[in-house]
Amino acid sequence: MAVCAANCGRPSKLNYIAVAWKSSWKSSWQRGTNENTNLLLRQYFPRGTDLSPISQAQLDQVSVRLNQRPRKTLGFQTPTSKLQVSVASTV
Repeated sequence: MAVCAANCGRPSKLNYIAVAWKSSWKSSWQRGTNENTNLLLRQYFPRGTDLSPISQAQLDQVSVRLNQRPRKTLGFQTPTSKLQVSVASTV
């Protein structure tokens, strides 16, 4: 799961750094990855942190760090490298 740090047309900074989806109750296998990503985000932004004073550059930096961190669920590859392989295979 990659962390989104792009605007994507949303006006609020709160939407800049968010998990790509909310897990469905029908898909229990998604919840572990979702909760793990939330835990990783909490290392940078504790629960209840006001994101309004945080710059877009800082949010982008956290996004890059998280997306370059190897994940066990990806065979210890990074989300960035898995995305690049996926995109390259569709071109």
